[in-house]
Amino acid sequence: MTFAIGPLPSWSLAIVQIASLAVLVRVVGDAKSLKQAAIRGWWFGAVSFGVGLYWLFISMNHYGGLSATLAAAGVIALSAFLALFTGIACAIFSWLRPPSLRTAPLMGALAWSGAWASMEWLRAVAFSGFPWLNIGYAHVDSPLAGWATVLGVHGTALSAAFVAAALAALCSSPTSLRRPAIFTLSALVVVVGVGELLTHVEWASAEGKPLNIRLVQGNIKQSQKFDPALLELGIARHLQLATKPPLPDEPVPDLIVLPETVLPVFQDQLEAHVWKAWRDVAERQHSTIAMGAPLRIAQTNGEFRYTNSAIGFDASTPVQQLIEGTMPQRYDKRHLVPWGEYVPPGFEWFVQMLDIPMGEFDRGPIRQTPFTVGEQQLAFNICYEDVFGPEILPALLASSGSDEGASVIVNISNLGWFGDTWALRQHLQIGRLRSIETARPMVTSTNTGITASIDPHGRVLAALPPHRSGVLPVTVQGMTGLTPYTRFGDSPVLMLVAVFLVIAVRCRYSRRLSSMWHSNALQSSSGSNGGI
Repeated sequence: MTFAIGPLPSWSLAIVQIASLAVLVRVVGDAKSLKQAAIRGWWFGAVSFGVGLYWLFISMNHYGGLSATLAAAGVIALSAFLALFTGIACAIFSWLRPPSLRTAPLMGALAWSGAWASMEWLRAVAFSGFPWLNIGYAHVDSPLAGWATVLGVHGTALSAAFVAAALAALCSSPTSLRRPAIFTLSALVVVVGVGELLTHVEWASAEGKPLNIRLVQGNIKQSQKFDPALLELGIARHLQLATKPPLPDEPVPDLIVLPETVLPVFQDQLEAHVWKAWRDVAERQHSTIAMGAPLRIAQTNGEFRYTNSAIGFDASTPVQQLIEGTMPQRYDKRHLVPWGEYVPPGFEWFVQMLDIPMGEFDRGPIRQTPFTVGEQQLAFNICYEDVFGPEILPALLASSGSDEGASVIVNISNLGWFGDTWALRQHLQIGRLRSIETARPMVTSTNTGITASIDPHGRVLAALPPHRSGVLPVTVQGMTGLTPYTRFGDSPVLMLVAVFLVIAVRCRYSRRLSSMWHSNALQSSSGSNGGI
């Protein structure tokens, strides 16, 4: 519940998240063995992921055609697997922690935050990664969000875990142990204070003329989107929304952005007159159109390449290029969804049970050329790609053929798979943190919501309510300049995590050597006394 607004208000998310994590620190700290610590951590993770990812049941059961029993089993199995990372983090902490958090609260906080952040990072990269519900996303509106500009979401998670452990230790510290408590409280204040200061740093500056953008939310039900009988209805609705004349106080759009898979068939399956209709919209609006479309591209060897893509075109783009999928402005999705867009080895049986169209795509390259619209460069990503922060960074960095990287981030999604659930608000929260990390504005165009405009500080400037058809006119100022996180990615936070863990390991072995020395000294003293 702490990963997006609702049912909790925004101001409470960080507080509730840190409080719940502090309780876990105390519970794991009281464990009698590594096994008990791991089990307690696993249960915490299993419940957290089970509640936070409940919406996967809807995608598998309501829209994927899987029975309720199997869909529930799928959510439980995934939650149980993800909870292993939580359990391992708790086991590491139990092994590294000092004998009592009351006597060494600062060392305990270092051990806990290092263990927790290391597992958050591992969960983001292992088996193609699933970093959804990283605790850093609970802090978009807290002082700790500033750490994202330097260390990314994992740095925010590291700082949040440190604060939680420090508070847990301070609450258990007796008043007689003043010096350790003062050191820990000072460190806690520094972490929170520096995070707050970082939120006020302007890492980027305005670049070029602002873009007037129309974001389209078609609100096509997932059960209807891929129905051949309703195909024309969906295309007609999006055409109508894209063609809608601007209101009196609304500027003519430079760019019209439509959601992922606006065209639910391959581009070469559409008649030429359909593509001509889209090109006519671009001509009447004097705009560039960007939309999501599955592409089937013929290769020189006679085979086809299949991609989930974002394409850009205007009135001058030849219809034949649109049919062939060879338009110059194109982004091919790089990070595909397991089971939804590619089949992991050994899971063909599971995919066959699901009713998911177009489930086998090819990956796009790591570095892809941003779209050029007016004086701005646009970095596209599709659906849940924006949960993988490091993968957005290449498009923001200058390449050998250009002076600057992208100045605006654009996400197109089809969240119709998840109904009216927390998934929509969680996804918006993720986008907000991406903007904070990169100091770039982001716009999102989704099928069923939430379509929104986010400023470089992660603030939502405008949004359409979910599950309503409409357009959102926004003016977006592109930005240039790089945050430390954009320059260096996850490397700094991984080094910091390693330092925390090394300090904890050294302290553990120092305590062990000290204990052995003390034990040997007592034995020697006892032997000497016996010999007198």
